[in-house]
Amino acid sequence: MTTLNALAGTRWQGRGELWLDPLGDQAAVCDCTLAVQDGAVTYHWSHESTPHTGTLALRPGGADFTDTFHSPVAMACRDEADRWGLFSVFGTYSGGEGPVWGWRIALALRPTGELVLQMTNVAPWGEEVRAVRMTCARS
Repeated sequence: MTTLNALAGTRWQGRGELWLDPLGDQAAVCDCTLAVQDGAVTYHWSHESTPHTGTLALRPGGADFTDTFHSPVAMACRDEADRWGLFSVFGTYSGGEGPVWGWRIALALRPTGELVLQMTNVAPWGEEVRAVRMTCARS
């Protein structure tokens, strides 16, 4: 089984998908890159010609997540140890004046060799909706 440490120093490139429509049926597509190094996953992508960058800085018990589009202020995420893949973390964010929402981030290595970073929005009532998927090949 591959661990994140085994991927240290690797770079990846591929396609990113961003779902913003209420039904989650239409994805905005862009080129993206990922890098694994020093206990962190960094990535670059764009939306409507605006470049964005994000980092998942792993730490004991979870990760700190920043993204210039989704979470410019670091979101503390806790480890979800019982989930499959290289790692899965879960954080929460304010839904404005309403209840708190959840944000799940998972990294997986497919048997075909592609690295997949996936983010899911979790509504206060428990429904999960896809938000981001980056599928990349080693470059």
